[in-house]
Amino acid sequence: MSSENEPAGGGADDAPPEQLALIRETVRRAKTPRAKPRTWRGAALAKERPVARVLVDKGVLHLDRYFDYAVPEELDGEAQLGVRVRVRFGAGRHRVRDGRREGGGLIDGFLIERLAESDYSGPLAALAQVVSPERILDEELLGLVRAVADRYAGSVADVLQLAVPPRNARAEKRPSPQPLPPPAPPEPGSWTRYEQGAAFVAALAAGSAPRAVWNALPGPQWADELARAVTATLASGRGALVVLPDGRAVARVDAALTALLGEGRHAVLTADAGPEKRYAQWLAVRRGAVRAVVGTRAAMFAPVRDLGLVALWDDGDDSHSEPHAPQPHAREVLLLRAAQDRCAFLLGAWNCTVDAAQLVETGWARPLVAAREQVRAAAPLVRTVGDQDLARDEAARAARLPTLAWQVVRDGLRHGPVLVQVPRRGYVPRMACASCRTPARCRHCAGPLEGQESASALRCGWCGREEGDWHCPECGGFRLRAQVVGARRTAEELGRAFPAVPVRTSGREQVLDTVSQAPALVVSTPGAEPVAEGGYTAALLLDGWAMLGRPDLRAGEDALRRWLAAASLVRPQSAGGTVVAIAEPTLRPVQALVRWDPVGHAVRELGERAELGFPPVSRMAAVTGPPEAVAGFLRAVELPGEAEVLGPVPLPVTAEGRPRRVGAPPPGEQWERALVRVPPGRGAALAGALKTAQAARTARTARGSRGSEEAVWVRIDPPDIG
Repeated sequence: MSSENEPAGGGADDAPPEQLALIRETVRRAKTPRAKPRTWRGAALAKERPVARVLVDKGVLHLDRYFDYAVPEELDGEAQLGVRVRVRFGAGRHRVRDGRREGGGLIDGFLIERLAESDYSGPLAALAQVVSPERILDEELLGLVRAVADRYAGSVADVLQLAVPPRNARAEKRPSPQPLPPPAPPEPGSWTRYEQGAAFVAALAAGSAPRAVWNALPGPQWADELARAVTATLASGRGALVVLPDGRAVARVDAALTALLGEGRHAVLTADAGPEKRYAQWLAVRRGAVRAVVGTRAAMFAPVRDLGLVALWDDGDDSHSEPHAPQPHAREVLLLRAAQDRCAFLLGAWNCTVDAAQLVETGWARPLVAAREQVRAAAPLVRTVGDQDLARDEAARAARLPTLAWQVVRDGLRHGPVLVQVPRRGYVPRMACASCRTPARCRHCAGPLEGQESASALRCGWCGREEGDWHCPECGGFRLRAQVVGARRTAEELGRAFPAVPVRTSGREQVLDTVSQAPALVVSTPGAEPVAEGGYTAALLLDGWAMLGRPDLRAGEDALRRWLAAASLVRPQSAGGTVVAIAEPTLRPVQALVRWDPVGHAVRELGERAELGFPPVSRMAAVTGPPEAVAGFLRAVELPGEAEVLGPVPLPVTAEGRPRRVGAPPPGEQWERALVRVPPGRGAALAGALKTAQAARTARTARGSRGSEEAVWVRIDPPDIG
């Protein structure tokens, strides 16, 4: 310090006597210097259970285990089970001073248990910090996280990132409200429309644990029916959890629950709430202040106390599949929770997936359906326009709207809005018969056949075999087609056909929640259909063959699910509601739509899957990566003896500038994918083998013994297997 910056009057020797006395007294009263929290070097350890077992936030598989740390005496009171801690990780054995391991970077973790001694023979590093005394993780949640990690060949740390939201200090400091007493049992309401509906609600209110697959009737009553099931569970003194595909569905169930129970009885867990509000709601559930939870995909891990019911709406929706590792599906997580907590289970939708049909077929769940009279009273009239009809229709040759559809739209617009559903995108690489729209499949493994730019032959998307002499097994045709018209062009064409009617669109750019009952044309992509006040007067389901021609086992099931979701928004037939499907009427999903029989369609699909050994009867995993890496991984993994490897086959190259999804190849790179299939009962063995091989691979990369190995993505139960 320069002289001009020194205070006038000199240094401490010139200070007044009173100031010197104050300095001496302060030094005399100072406590003995504590050990630095950075390493707690020289600090005494806790007298009881001085070892903390910690789950560190490292998602790599070869570190998917617990690590022991020493507990300093000053952290003894705060270092309780389930709290967030910070530890130093990565220090070697040579970084030891005064019997304490030092070094490494600070990372987050959870304290799992306290021990009297460690089974690790070397010196232990000390806990660096207890982030918060809030006990976040308990034995029940940890058991669920471990079960999900084992099922999907993932790490506990990765699943915990999905299960526990990030900490928010302000939300944590606020106390949660006091829990309210259980409500009175509700009336069954519209559950009486189902053969066993009233009995199901009564069983929940009595404290039983019924398990049901619910085929909901069309109309808006499903939200109120879910709310009554939750209310009945709360009346028994237990908690309830409902998982829905999107925020619009959550808002409807939230409103229904508020109407039945009032404010403060349930929590809403969605990403749209923001980090502080979401964490506050999550803490209210964790502390037991709230016993009912409604939310989107992340709510499947909500720590509801005394769980009595887990419910899932529309399990076929893609939103229920988590995109982050290890990519669990909400349906499977809730099935694990139902078994772990021995609680009731409700799987509901307008449609019925093959997975839901399997639960009924095995006897694990009971069907919850309405009589045919109730179905006919609630459903709209469904009419179809097939290829033969289009060929005879002069108007359909020049315009996209056949005569029947044009007449239905014209009549419907006199009384209210009309919905027009258009497929989201085309599926150009995969082919279907140009005559009957039957998907082109491999004769060897029944995989989807793809068109190749540089060759005239077709190639299987599963096993890679080429098919140079394909013909349709249904009609004998040799011609293939693959094309679709998008929603924007459809809206333009309809606007020209009905110039006096407003045209609104709902899709990826802007999703409408509701529309008024005024006459309008609403063009929507699947899943983005807004709810109309009083219901739509009519609906058009365009380009049905494009959705049916998707190169996937679930193409027919998914097309039927999307059609039923749109048709359920239409008024009943008694009120003039009509649905026109532009699809071949002889195809099984179209027939199921006309009869409004999704359960029958799912049962027949399940029978065919069982004969061919396809999921969900079998378990399947996808191994994706660069060709050399996939081949090396398949050589190294010790698969169960019953495992069958399909492929590997090349994946489509991602175009430059397009967003990359998890597990997809980087833009411009050629990756391959192999499918591994095992029979029923061997899914756990398959997941264990893949996890072991992946852990060994990441360990070699961390040690640098084989350089930097290329990444291989492993996914159990891939939603899209072609």
